[in-house]
Amino acid sequence: MRSSHWLAAMASKVRAYLLIEASPGAGNDVLEAARAMPSTVQADRVTGPYDVIVVLEADDLNELGAVLHDDIQAIPGITRTMSCLRFEA
Repeated sequence: MRSSHWLAAMASKVRAYLLIEASPGAGNDVLEAARAMPSTVQADRVTGPYDVIVVLEADDLNELGAVLHDDIQAIPGITRTMSCLRFEA
């Protein structure tokens, strides 16, 4: 029973996949700063056009917007981000 309750609570969260480009040499610092944020579910270094991918969760879109604006954009070394919001089909 507890696992179904946990899954229902997770489904009510707003989730975003954040693709981050970092300035040369800043990828590891960006990764560690993102991992330290309470709203981060997962953060990984990746290859390709992006340097870091972060999965964020918040209670609503306003909270998620605040995390993106206040927390993510304040991390030194980030040059560009792309946010992809999850939605229920």
